[in-house]
Amino acid sequence: MDADIGQLRLLVIYAWWFALGFSLLLYIMLDGADLGAGVFSLFVRDADERGGIMAAMAGTWDANETWLIVAGGVLFGTFPLVYGSAFHYLLVPLVIVLWSIMMRAIALEFRHHSKRSTHLWDGLFGIASLTTLFFAGMAMGAVLEGYPLTDDTVPTYVGGMGRFVSPFSIWTGIGAVVAASLAGSLFVRARFERTEDIRKQAAVWVDRSFYASLVAVVVTVVWSLLKFPWAAEKWLGPYFWAWALVGVAVVYTVFRMRRSARLGRDLFAILWLNAAIAIMWLSMMVTMLPWLVPGTWTIYDAASPSVSLVTFTMAMGGFLPVMLVYNWYQIWVFRARISKLTGYGH
Repeated sequence: MDADIGQLRLLVIYAWWFALGFSLLLYIMLDGADLGAGVFSLFVRDADERGGIMAAMAGTWDANETWLIVAGGVLFGTFPLVYGSAFHYLLVPLVIVLWSIMMRAIALEFRHHSKRSTHLWDGLFGIASLTTLFFAGMAMGAVLEGYPLTDDTVPTYVGGMGRFVSPFSIWTGIGAVVAASLAGSLFVRARFERTEDIRKQAAVWVDRSFYASLVAVVVTVVWSLLKFPWAAEKWLGPYFWAWALVGVAVVYTVFRMRRSARLGRDLFAILWLNAAIAIMWLSMMVTMLPWLVPGTWTIYDAASPSVSLVTFTMAMGGFLPVMLVYNWYQIWVFRARISKLTGYGH
């Protein structure tokens, strides 16, 4: 009986772990494109085109960011010790991310009503998108490096506020900006009418960010292989052939994304890019197992004793489908291409 209960609890822990990863993946895929488009807007000179970029995401950006709230709720409810210690460790970058997300929302709303301060809100929107990506990427890299804990009954983070800063975390921050720039430029091409001039500028960004993203991925993989023993053990272990197949799958999806982008099949280009992101993200989750925070927390030690199949079924069984339908419906409603005159103020 106890063995059955233990296996059931283990199943529930894995289910919550997957729900956490799934929520973060959807946030990266959906809001990553919005943030990348915000970075792209910093290099757009036409004020109407910058307004058009904002209008392109005006109906969906808030729903996209909801997945970040869902991930935070799952982490708080299921892995509270990780929530407390990791947020202490990442206090500085996560505060900057929070401020940046709020500034993006403020810029989106105030730009609509501005007359003489349009450039101010345009700049704030772009810079806040950049800082969100960079510091979120830094936080991800810092998590992969782990952090020290006390030996108390309730382990807490012990270290300085700047411990998250390292060459690797700075690199992952840069990589996040580069990858999102690719997603953002594809998003712009998919959302603007084919006769709009901004699509030509976005096509140049697709080309440049594509190669930059390839470099970022390769460098990150090699660096991780050399830096993290838990990654090397998985990738070079007895199942190295399976990881090689994962690499082949990523190369194939990236090739299809590139081909679709060159043929002007904007929607398919985005879908293939998201497929590549999903493969890499799920591969990272499996690589980290059983760690939730490598070298610091395993999913077994971090799970709350109160997690149960009932709470998971009630929360995820009913909530996630509603969220997915909500996201799909908003994307469907605002699916039409726009022109720069669709921007705020027109």
